[in-house]
Amino acid sequence: MRIIQIIPGTGGQFYCENCVRDTALVRGLREMGHDVLMVPLYLPLSIDEPDLAGESPIFFGAVNVYLKQTFAPFRNAPGWIQKMLDSPFLLDLAARQAGSTRSEGLEEMTLSMLRGEKGNQAGELEHLIKWLKTEGRPDVVHLANALLIGLAPRIREELQVPVVCSLQDEDTWLDSMDPGFLEETIWVMTDRAKHVDAFIPVSRYFSEKMQTYIHLPAERFFIVPVGLDLTGYEPASLDLDPPIIGYLSRLCPSLGLGILIDAFLILKKQPRFQDLKLHLTGGMTGDDRAFVHKMKKKLQTARCLDDVLFIHHFDRESRIGFLKRLSILTVPIPHGEAFGTFQIESLAAGVPVVQPNVGAFPEFIREAGGGVLYEPNDAEHLAEAIAGLLENPEQTRQLASSGREKVLGEFCLECMTRKMVQVYTHVQENFKRLNHS
Repeated sequence: MRIIQIIPGTGGQFYCENCVRDTALVRGLREMGHDVLMVPLYLPLSIDEPDLAGESPIFFGAVNVYLKQTFAPFRNAPGWIQKMLDSPFLLDLAARQAGSTRSEGLEEMTLSMLRGEKGNQAGELEHLIKWLKTEGRPDVVHLANALLIGLAPRIREELQVPVVCSLQDEDTWLDSMDPGFLEETIWVMTDRAKHVDAFIPVSRYFSEKMQTYIHLPAERFFIVPVGLDLTGYEPASLDLDPPIIGYLSRLCPSLGLGILIDAFLILKKQPRFQDLKLHLTGGMTGDDRAFVHKMKKKLQTARCLDDVLFIHHFDRESRIGFLKRLSILTVPIPHGEAFGTFQIESLAAGVPVVQPNVGAFPEFIREAGGGVLYEPNDAEHLAEAIAGLLENPEQTRQLASSGREKVLGEFCLECMTRKMVQVYTHVQENFKRLNHS
């Protein structure tokens, strides 16, 4: 089967769960013998497999997209200017800027991209279509998230193939939009969704949630949980000497880092946890630097900064090394997530997780085990849950062992890839039947 994967890049500035999922899927599909072409949008991909980079040009370059949205003359700029704006230097600079990961202030651009051929970036879309035609007709085109479905009508019309779309955490972008734009955005997404043959959410929780955004029947949604290549994830020692709490995600308040630091300070005040350490990794954007500086000042004031390690490298090899040193991992995202890929990585390394009872976390813990839930999601209850595990090493090791066994068997790359191919086959057969009836 020939598959085109269209994936937005993040520029490699932070741990991007969607990027980890997408590049793992490309690897898994190729290992099964499928012909996969990975096409990046906006920025360079943040990937664990460097040999997958550079297979195609970057389309809808972030600088070009912004200028065409903001300044009408750029919509008809000469090709040499557009090529210059897509230079690696300018794209890397754009990736480092504040605001590249949130919708606040980008509502009009979001709507324009969703409108596709009717938006201000229509020329970029036609450029992508023209290039895709030169690469040979695929059997299916896979869009990495629902904010890309503005591309679906033209791709489906010009390539005459089914289009599928993954769903993971689009709600965080939508919910941060100005309310004045949100209703129109949802309307446009619902209209464009008619041109998508299947949506592929990563959990039951997120399938149900996105059905309230994109008003489509449940039979258009096919759940495929995240799976990763877990080769090399050896079990941590869990000797708890000293106990180390870990955090693997972007270093920002919206993902609960402030809650964790407050919980850490609560624990450090107790004599039994004087040796406790905190290790943090996952990178940051320009938006996050002031917050991280504020957290460091808070730790310094509490005389705990020396017990906290900020780790800058978070590629796959670095993450494996990071996880091996931990006793527990937690990412206390206030309102939960669609999945929580870091949970797979943690349990594969034999490190139990402590997560709030929100979003898809309870669904994952029920299916994989390997962790405990707490509520409400505040520093006091997180500290209490962490303390409960640290004071019960036998339970901690039992959770780690059972969770590791489960993720190796059910959240591996082969599992995700096999289920995804089943969806591709289903939509391909449906597409042929409808077009020959």
